[in-house]
Amino acid sequence: MKLYGSERELLFQNPTVKEIVEKYRTVWALNHSSAVLGWDLETHMPEEGAKPRAVATAEIALLRQKLILSLKDLVERAERHDLADLNDYEKGVIRVLRRAIDYNTKIPPELVEKLQKIRAESTLSWRIARKKSDFSIFRPYLEKIVELKREEAEKLGYVKHPYDALLDLPEEGLTVEIMDKIFATLIPGLKKILEKVESKQSDGDSSFPMKNHPLESMKYGEGIMEKVNAEILKILGMPEKSFRMDISTHPFTTGIALKDVRITTRYEGIDFRASMFATIHECGHAIYNLQISDELEYTPLRSGASSGIHESQSRFWENIVGRSRQFVQVIAPMLKEKLAFLKNYGEDDLYAYFNLVKPSSIRVDADELTYNFHIALRYEIEKRIIGGEIGAREIPSIWNETMMGFLGIKPKSDSEGLLQDIHWSGGSFGGFPSYTIGNVVDGMIWHTIKTKKQQQQQQEEEKKLNLEDTIASARFDLLKAWLKDNIHNFGATYSPQDLMKRTFGEGYNPEWLVRYLESKYLA
Repeated sequence: MKLYGSERELLFQNPTVKEIVEKYRTVWALNHSSAVLGWDLETHMPEEGAKPRAVATAEIALLRQKLILSLKDLVERAERHDLADLNDYEKGVIRVLRRAIDYNTKIPPELVEKLQKIRAESTLSWRIARKKSDFSIFRPYLEKIVELKREEAEKLGYVKHPYDALLDLPEEGLTVEIMDKIFATLIPGLKKILEKVESKQSDGDSSFPMKNHPLESMKYGEGIMEKVNAEILKILGMPEKSFRMDISTHPFTTGIALKDVRITTRYEGIDFRASMFATIHECGHAIYNLQISDELEYTPLRSGASSGIHESQSRFWENIVGRSRQFVQVIAPMLKEKLAFLKNYGEDDLYAYFNLVKPSSIRVDADELTYNFHIALRYEIEKRIIGGEIGAREIPSIWNETMMGFLGIKPKSDSEGLLQDIHWSGGSFGGFPSYTIGNVVDGMIWHTIKTKKQQQQQQEEEKKLNLEDTIASARFDLLKAWLKDNIHNFGATYSPQDLMKRTFGEGYNPEWLVRYLESKYLA
């Protein structure tokens, strides 16, 4: 079902749903305001603004909770009398609001307020702790957040594991059982590929994939790299009037509105691919936000299907597009023009540099083969700490021991280890697994496009879509069109698992990700 032409005017015909959507506009306005405040917190707000900002965000959250709960009677009326007669979009509105109402009914205002206040304060604490590489500064805040998240899980309820309640929030229907099964397939498959690659590297074979490259230590000026990233935005076709990029410690994307999407990147002055791929990654998120149907603005459906589906889009553009040989061919002339130190490097050199296989202690710098080991580490820690098996004091030793077991490396400092991510300071527990879900879905997208198993209603030109040729010709509008028709357009209309069944005909299948990586690194 596509939202084209006159069909857009028929999205919400049911009287009850129409009333719900109209009343929801105020909730949307609060979400819009919170998004602006969150973006400012990470980009421009001075340190002394943390406490008043915490109060402001807490008050907005409480008001939003009240307004969502005020829709309860209308949602229940639709569920009692109209649900069977609703179209997919109307059912989506009811499903999304039912989840929000259930959350806000089960989670008391006092807990919401406590979470909002500790998030703003702990984010500042995390920044200081990360700068000083001292986990003890952040630990008291983390302990408080864990306590509150355990309370949240208990109030939400679960069947088998308290972590299930938190996993379900960013990824509807996700459970410990599902994630355990995914990692049971994924980790052994990745280990086999990694072992073969490392064996080849240890034999002194200098062909692709390489472990090290001279460009890793090459320094660059921030001003020059800003120009490179600006060109990347143009190549990807990012719209100037509805998109912007800023700088932050940890790159992120904020969808303030469907026509107001903002990303950030970072500049570390060395190893230019880190900044470039952070930019491409966040552009993937932004493209998803920008391609949700305009008709879903101001409604409960104006977001993505889930964090995992969103992550699949960022990883698709970063890895499958951005690290491909074809994309290297597209951007190589621009890179050599902007970065003088590339004058003696050809396209094969750039491709090897972009696709190094080398275990790293930093998640956001990890290559495709090792990235999911980082997520498995965080998943296991979160599962155990929410389940009450471990405390915050134990995290440093568990982190270091697990990293040694997975990748054979130990972080040199707290900043390179458990303080590298902003997520826990923001109260995000249950969010990390969405990155692996995104990678898994990413592999499914690759498989679907490669095998041309598109749905029957797609246009004839889309059926002829060739991934490599499309990237080589920089026809990213065709890739965007495919993603829009199959994923983006619907916003949150379908649950993530329902959306996957519509698009791929199956649920989470890590096998396609393993096959993609095999075809790239072992071919």
